Amino acid sequence: MRISASCFILAGMIACNSQSTNQATLNDTVTGQKTVDQAASFSEDLAFLKKYHKDLVVLGDVDSKSQLVITPAYQGRVMTSTAGSNGMSFGWINRELIASGKKAEHINAVGGEERFWLGPEGGQFGLYFKKGSSFDFNHWQVPKELDTEPFNLVSANASEAKFEKQMHLENFSGTPFDINVERSIKLLDSSAIASALGMAIPPGLNIVGFESENRITNKGEEKWTQKSGLISIWILSMLNASPQTTVAIPYKKDDSESLGKIVTDDYFGKVPPERLRISNDLVLFKADAGYRSKIGISPSRALPVAGSYDAINSVLTIVQFSLTGSTDYVNSLWELQQHPFAGDAVNAYNDGPIDGKQMGKFYELESSSAAAALAPGETLRHMHRTMHFKGDKNNLEQIAVKLLGWSIDVIK
Repeated sequence: MRISASCFILAGMIACNSQSTNQATLNDTVTGQKTVDQAASFSEDLAFLKKYHKDLVVLGDVDSKSQLVITPAYQGRVMTSTAGSNGMSFGWINRELIASGKKAEHINAVGGEERFWLGPEGGQFGLYFKKGSSFDFNHWQVPKELDTEPFNLVSANASEAKFEKQMHLENFSGTPFDINVERSIKLLDSSAIASALGMAIPPGLNIVGFESENRITNKGEEKWTQKSGLISIWILSMLNASPQTTVAIPYKKDDSESLGKIVTDDYFGKVPPERLRISNDLVLFKADAGYRSKIGISPSRALPVAGSYDAINSVLTIVQFSLTGSTDYVNSLWELQQHPFAGDAVNAYNDGPIDGKQMGKFYELESSSAAAALAPGETLRHMHRTMHFKGDKNNLEQIAVKLLGWSIDVIK
């Protein structure tokens, strides 16, 4: 069985029991759900979240009008962001599940533009299966520390929020992990975004950017080793899809024998060729939430950047993340693995219907840290940065060429 990462879609469908939890108005006074053709505004999403969470943390920049909202109850999760308070909301939110107030059995897939997880998911060192259980959905369980327990808010101001969480987890092999998690989320101003891009921001664009710095520290008495299993930081972003959204992931072009295959494209069955294109140094993956599929790029091939382009809403998204040069990345496949440290550094997931049901119109951009071989007291850091640019295609073109190496016309 070749399953990983966003397989929680099944849990989401069971929890939601709906054809779709998309986003535009269904005249539902409880959830305020939306249809595919009308993305919710940030102000609508913020008003909805305030109904169910009184401890929201909202970061905002007065000059650019950019904002983002974080929920401590959902593990310090960035729920969504915007380039203006009445502007487009970029994160996908599972309104139906949140409004229900119910807890799902395997996962509470509330959505969110950026969440903190730990890997690996499956395999002999997986954190989402108890020792001796079968690698199937009935035995798959997101640890409560990553699903239902809140993170502790340490501090917050207008531009940054810091969280902390103590965890005790055990992997499939029975190895214990005592972990201190530190998570800092910072809203970026225009100068910080320009610095991250390595270029001046073209005029006339609405922009928002944020980054999370995530740290795990070994608080136990034993060193974490490959023999007994290692863990990694795993950051996942659920973003609103449109019928014309394409993920673009640049990769190292070199001899295939030395760097290995370009892309893993069979997580949920082989991705159809019309949904996955590989150019000289760019992987293009259709992210229209119309066909459930997933791809991954190994650390040998990955570059510390990925992106997407929504041609309908004229939005270019760029993500940047830590890439240290290590090739030891945890493997999350749901099977006893021959190569448990041959996982991916960057992934993209596209949601889609299964048996006529679907959790929502979203896609994901994901990054992972290298495997954490930490001695007691040692810390591993992983950074993940998200930037959205909305506006004229010609201005977006400059950023796409600079960061992704290709024009907008190639990506769309």
